[in-house]
Amino acid sequence: MSNAVTIDIQVEQQAAHQVLHINPQGSGGDRALRGTIQIPGDKSISHRSLMLGAIAQGETRIQGLLVGEDPQSTAHCFRAMGVEISPLNSTLVTVQGIGLGNLQEPDRVLDAGNSGTTLRLMLGLLASHPDRLFTVTGDHSLCRRPMGRVVKPLQQMGAMIWGRQGASLAPLAVQGQRLQPLHYHSPVASAQVKSCVLLAGLMTEGETTVTEPALSRDHSERMLRAFGAKLTVDPHSHSVTVQGPTQLQGQSVVVPGDISSAAFWLVAGAIVPGSELLIENVGVNPTRTGILDALMAMGADIQPENQRDVAGEPVADLRVRASALKGCDIGGALIPRLIDEIPVLAVAAALAQGKTVIRDAAELRVKESDRLAVVASQLSKMGATITELPDGLEISGGSSLNGAEVDSYTDHRIAMGFAIAALVAQGKTSIGRAEAASISYPDFVTTLRGICP
Repeated sequence: MSNAVTIDIQVEQQAAHQVLHINPQGSGGDRALRGTIQIPGDKSISHRSLMLGAIAQGETRIQGLLVGEDPQSTAHCFRAMGVEISPLNSTLVTVQGIGLGNLQEPDRVLDAGNSGTTLRLMLGLLASHPDRLFTVTGDHSLCRRPMGRVVKPLQQMGAMIWGRQGASLAPLAVQGQRLQPLHYHSPVASAQVKSCVLLAGLMTEGETTVTEPALSRDHSERMLRAFGAKLTVDPHSHSVTVQGPTQLQGQSVVVPGDISSAAFWLVAGAIVPGSELLIENVGVNPTRTGILDALMAMGADIQPENQRDVAGEPVADLRVRASALKGCDIGGALIPRLIDEIPVLAVAAALAQGKTVIRDAAELRVKESDRLAVVASQLSKMGATITELPDGLEISGGSSLNGAEVDSYTDHRIAMGFAIAALVAQGKTSIGRAEAASISYPDFVTTLRGICP
């Protein structure tokens, strides 16, 4: 009788939702993960390529775009404002730009779905289009997430925005205005805040500057430059300045693989004994590689290979091998560089020897879910020793995990993070509302099956 381990993966439809069942079966065998993985295109770059292509002059051609629900929401919104965008696919998407200032007043409410990036960045463009009225909304989750962080600087520039709770929650109504330049000192290191203000500055006479307390991801700066914006960056003060008004020109964009999606396989390869995975074409922009720094500080065996530049973004293949992890402290300036990866990093910490403390991550409370509360409650169900902190998590690792019924809270990163935890659990794990993974990684379950024994 064989004692080999197999990992049984089943998706069950329950009413409007999916339950993902993962059950390592057998004992004493090898459950090691093996294979080469192609990950989806970077979500942040996909959004920005669609938006800048829409407001540029001429055609923008995008290869490797993420074909997920969030970029679909961006495309739907800009199509409603008169932009011709071809059907989204990862091979080639074309955007026929209409030029800055030419977005049409839509005859319907713009629906950003679950995408905070779509709504927050788009507000900067809508607010700076004079004499046009826009109404924007999102799904139930997005309408609970804070918009005041971008509305405040826009109002300081002269924007007219109305909405629930003092225009801090969607739905929002925006009456476009001729805005005034601003030097905004952001209280948080947020690429969405920075990008929103810079996009508003494209149509504003003079210099618009954003200064952050720490460096946030810089995809907007790189792409704005590529499209022809007059942009200066002061890395010492964490300041970015755009000179307006300006005009952008359509470009050819190659979207690298999303390191936030690669993070699930990096953790899986590190924690499942005997595993070795090669993740190809990963964007390794230094403002996004905090997950690599954190995992390597924990002792992970990760080797970058074939390092190169693709369309202005650094790219590499990442090889990860299983290794013994140890706990560490994660906080400060590292947090903005790995904020989206903390749910799956908590899984790694639960398997590491010693204590891991994550601090300065209160931002996670206003994501698709309260990720600190959800990770703490659901990972505890699997037997982890984890304490929720006001701004982070304290995880005492080294314990084995047990299969359990957990819930994604319709948060894509939670759903995928617990799928990785299930690979090393004893017994079956069932992840409720697992369809959330399609927001950023439609082929996640297919890829998972492909590398499991």
